[in-house]
Amino acid sequence: MRESVTISLTTWLKERLDQTVKRGQMNRSDVVREALRDYFARQDLQRIRRNMIPIAETKGIFTDEDVFREVS
Repeated sequence: MRESVTISLTTWLKERLDQTVKRGQMNRSDVVREALRDYFARQDLQRIRRNMIPIAETKGIFTDEDVFREVS
C-alpha cells in the first residue's frame, strides 16, 4: 500500500530533483523513494557498525586487514 507524503525542499534541491527526473527514467516519487531507501540502508549500516565495534575490539579486530584475516 502506498501513501502520499508532502515535503518541502529548498529551491536548490527541487531544481536538482527536477533535473534528475528530466535526465532519467524515474519520476519524482521514484527518486525520493530510492533516496530514502539509500538513507535508511546507510543508517542501518552505521547502527550495526556502532554496535559491532566494541565486540570486534575485544577480539583484537581493529582494521580492515584484521577483518579480512578473520573471514579468509
